[in-house]
Amino acid sequence: MKKLINAPDTVVGDALAGLAAAHPSLAVDPENRLVRRAGAPRPGKVGLVSGGGSGHEPLHGGFVGHGMLDAACPGEIFTSPVPDQMLAAARAVNGGAGVLFLVKNYTGDVLNFQMAAELAGDEGIAVESVLINDDVAVEDSLYTAGRRGTGATVFAEKIAGALAEQGAALASVAAVAREVNERSRSFGVALTPCVTPAAGKPGFTLTESEVELGIGIHGEPGRRRGEMAPASELVTAAIDAIAEDLDLTGDLLVMANGMGGTPLIELYIVFNEVSKQLQARGARITRSLIGNYITSLEMQGFSLTVCRLTDRLAELWDAPVETPALRWGR
Repeated sequence: MKKLINAPDTVVGDALAGLAAAHPSLAVDPENRLVRRAGAPRPGKVGLVSGGGSGHEPLHGGFVGHGMLDAACPGEIFTSPVPDQMLAAARAVNGGAGVLFLVKNYTGDVLNFQMAAELAGDEGIAVESVLINDDVAVEDSLYTAGRRGTGATVFAEKIAGALAEQGAALASVAAVAREVNERSRSFGVALTPCVTPAAGKPGFTLTESEVELGIGIHGEPGRRRGEMAPASELVTAAIDAIAEDLDLTGDLLVMANGMGGTPLIELYIVFNEVSKQLQARGARITRSLIGNYITSLEMQGFSLTVCRLTDRLAELWDAPVETPALRWGR
């Protein structure tokens, strides 16, 4: 294993220290493993909190800032954060208007955020939770009951974050996050596995000629193993899977996401195929993201996330954002 680390057990702490050094707009609490906006909370604003295991950067800490999250709770690599972290985050961003938890559908995340919400409620902090479960690849897995939460998390954090920035009430911010989740679907393809620092070896194996169709962001199995194929065919498999569960017409927001080890040139090839195939289905891509936004360490591959936009969702997507990983309009 070759990784740019000091030691496997200091990876998350060292990375958080680097995040703090690089971005003065963030406040990092190493004791509580918490990343928040410097100067939070803002009185009268709904606080947005998300989190999950590390190894998916820039999710979630890279999306803390104006127009997105108020705080993020990073766990150990591929391991859920604990309720104490989430409770500390709720306290840190509560400006009197309540707190929204955005939770990817993984069992540990769901249980720990639920416990934190109950503890926050006991302290008089109003909390709503929205579950993200956009991955169409599998219905149940080792990590979830129901569909997994993946790329739509980025969409929900951005769009709900924009509405919260405008001063909307907690119920409205939660409702728009649920709408984004309902209108979004994702599917991932892995060309290679990844290596967690603690394990020191790949979490699964693929031969030189194999790919995993429907991979999870922790390396969970997908729908099936397949033969390596041209990008056009792999994109077709992803779009077909999404189309089984989502009407791919109208105006779309599309993310061609790298899994951590995919060169940007290959992601543009993927997006070109996505654009052609969706256009052939009568859809219009009016908003897009191409790059690494929700990764799986150094895994090679891509995930495709599609959201059916409304005028209101598009307006909120376009609203100014300034975070380490996403910024426009300011």
